[in-house]
Amino acid sequence: MVEWTDFERAAIQDIFAKMDYESVGPAALARCLVVYPWCQRYFGNFGNLYNAEAIMSNPMIAKHGTTILHGLDRAVKNMDNIKATYAELSVLHSEKLHVDPDNFKLLADCLTIVVASKLGKDFTADVQEAFQKFLAVVVSSLGRQYH
Repeated sequence: MVEWTDFERAAIQDIFAKMDYESVGPAALARCLVVYPWCQRYFGNFGNLYNAEAIMSNPMIAKHGTTILHGLDRAVKNMDNIKATYAELSVLHSEKLHVDPDNFKLLADCLTIVVASKLGKDFTADVQEAFQKFLAVVVSSLGRQYH
């Protein structure tokens, strides 16, 4: 079980309260697919992903990026039991979708960059530390089925 300080809880809740899901989610997923093109193999039915412009303007990528962020809401609301919260999603991603669990970390890194760019000076070192701790727990929970 993860121990959360009051500051960490507040910082994470504040980030998600301020977040524009419809811009941050698509930007983070698109960045991941551009920077790490091997991740595109899981999105073969999303149409044209042949270059950065096509990825950035793909409505299916945008929709899925938003869906991913809304999925993180579940972790924010269940910070004391994120592993159980994502148990079903871990099974889905490992057994049905066969997603390499390293991709969760890559997406988390891209999300951190996008959130940092949106929050600017409010994304202090302490806030970043709390956010990355939160994402590390999410990534671990999604990859749990693989172990």
